[in-house]
Amino acid sequence: MSAEQPTVLVVEDEPAQREVLTYNLEAEGFRVIRAENGEEGLIMVDEDRPDLIVLDWMMPNVSGIEVCRRLKSRGDTRSIPVIMLSARSEEVDRVRGLETGADDYVIKPYSVVELMARVRTQLRRTRPATVGVKLEYEDIVLDAETHKVFRNEKSLKLGPTEFRLLTTFMEKPGRVWSREQLLDRVWGRDIYVDTRTVDVHIGRLRKALCQHGGEDPVRTVRGAGYALG
Repeated sequence: MSAEQPTVLVVEDEPAQREVLTYNLEAEGFRVIRAENGEEGLIMVDEDRPDLIVLDWMMPNVSGIEVCRRLKSRGDTRSIPVIMLSARSEEVDRVRGLETGADDYVIKPYSVVELMARVRTQLRRTRPATVGVKLEYEDIVLDAETHKVFRNEKSLKLGPTEFRLLTTFMEKPGRVWSREQLLDRVWGRDIYVDTRTVDVHIGRLRKALCQHGGEDPVRTVRGAGYALG
């Protein structure tokens, strides 16, 4: 899995709708995983943590509302954006969906172009670099579109792994990332890399960030991992 490619989980029990959503999301450059019902959707969230969930309300057994409620009640999944799809157009239903924790609510039949825009809007909030947004932290500027990094207006030379590490840090400054979380985000879930490899690349990132001087902005948190600032 590429660290630059967000993963979107589609939970939809209608095969035709599932295919349309998958086709359009993949055309937008997203990695798509699919679930046919609420129970399968909950399992896939645990197995393959997505960056965003497109969730149908009306499903048998475990409804989309219930899936959303469970995910938003858990600390480890609360921050995953959920876009709820529903044929229910009444204001009371929209309010119920949003109060359950959905980050957005789209009424069927929907415009695919509008839905893709809403997906990008949610990802811009949680993973800004994946939608080409320029990130800034103190005197460091990372341009995700051109793949360039500047510090104090001077260009920095970074390897591809160091660039992905810095992107992860700059999307959430101050957040402490464990080595396992960095492996998951930067190297991908399907690749086996020893956790000590993370330390090596953190060292390279620190050296790159300080190549024109300045203090090291990467903080080591003993027993927990690393953070920017």
